[in-house]
Amino acid sequence: MDFGHLPLALALLPIIFGAINLARLPRLRGLPAAGTLVSILIPARNEAANIRGCVEAALASAGTAVEVIVMDDGSTDDTAGIVRGIADPRLRLVPAPTLPPGWTGKVHACARLAEQAAGTHLLFIDADVRLAPHAAAAMAAHAADRRIAMVSGVPRQTIRSLGEALTVPFINFLLLCYLPFGGRAAQRNPNLAAACGQLILVERGAYEAVGGHATIKGVLHDGIALARLLRERGHDTEIVDGAPLSTCRMYDGFRPAWAGFIKNAREGMATPVGLPVWTVLLASAHLWPWALLPEPEAVLTLALMFALRAAVTWRTGEPWWTVPLHPLTVLVALAIQWTALVRSMLGLQAGWKGRAYPATKGA
Repeated sequence: MDFGHLPLALALLPIIFGAINLARLPRLRGLPAAGTLVSILIPARNEAANIRGCVEAALASAGTAVEVIVMDDGSTDDTAGIVRGIADPRLRLVPAPTLPPGWTGKVHACARLAEQAAGTHLLFIDADVRLAPHAAAAMAAHAADRRIAMVSGVPRQTIRSLGEALTVPFINFLLLCYLPFGGRAAQRNPNLAAACGQLILVERGAYEAVGGHATIKGVLHDGIALARLLRERGHDTEIVDGAPLSTCRMYDGFRPAWAGFIKNAREGMATPVGLPVWTVLLASAHLWPWALLPEPEAVLTLALMFALRAAVTWRTGEPWWTVPLHPLTVLVALAIQWTALVRSMLGLQAGWKGRAYPATKGA
C-alpha cells in the first residue's frame, strides 16, 4: 500500500480548520452596560516576580468598573508584601484557606476568590498576565451582547528563549488548526469546548448556576474543564482573539515549560485512546514529510505547514523567529504528551509549585 499521499491528505485537515478559525476568531471591542462590575481575580503562589505588573495592569482597566482581588495561596516569598504596598481602594489581598483534600491549588484559590467577589462578571487571570486597558470592558461587553456565559482567549505569548519557542507556540497552533469551530459559540458541543486558564471571564449567574470551580475541584486543566461544564449545563462559551487583550510570559525556559505542559497534558491529549490518534495526525503532516524529501508531495506538504504556522504566528503576535522551529515544536509536543501518558500509567504524581497531585489515568 502506498502511503506517500498520506501526509498531504492529513495536512488538509489543519489547513481547512486553520483558515476558517483564523478568519472567524472574534476580535473584541465595545463597552458593557452601565452597572457592570468586573471582578479581576488573581490566584498567586510565590509570584513576587510577576504580581506587581499584573495588579497594576488590572487596575489600569478602562471602560468599566473593576475590583481586583489577589489571593495569596501560601506564598513563601514577598508576594503578599508587594500587593500590600500598592495603594488603591479597588484592590484587596486575601489569604487562601488551607487546601482541602481532593482539591487542586489553583482551582481552590479560584473558588475562594469568586466567593469574595462582588462583580457581575468574574475575570480570572494568572499572575503572569498583563491585561490591556480595554480587556475587561471588551470581554464583559461581548459576553453580555452575545449572551455568552464564558469568554476566554490565549494572551499574546512573550517568548524570549529557545525552550519557550519549542513549547509555547503549540498552544495556539493546536487550538486554531485542529479544533473544529476553534471554541467559538457557534458550536455548543461540550467535547469541542476550549478555554485558556490564563484569561477567563465568566458571567456570575452562570458560574453560580453550575457550581463554579467546586464542581471541577480535582482538575489541573481548569479552563477546559470549566468550559465543558458550562456547555454541558446549557451555557455558551467562546474563544476570542486574546492577543489584543493581554500578554503573558508563561515560562522562562525549557525546564519549567516541560513541567508545566506535562501537568496539563494529563487532562488533554495524553490518553491511551486519544494520543495514538493525535500522534498519527501530527507526525504525518508535520514530521513524516521530512523523511520523504525530495518527493514533490513532501515539499508541498512542508510548504503548506510552514505557511499555516506563519499565519497563526502573525495572527497571535508570536515572534517570527519561532516559525522555522515548527517541526521541532511538534516533536517536543508529542514527547511531552507521551511522557505525561507514561507517567500517568505508572501512577507517578504530578507536581506544581511545591504541591503533588495523584496521577490521572487517561480514558
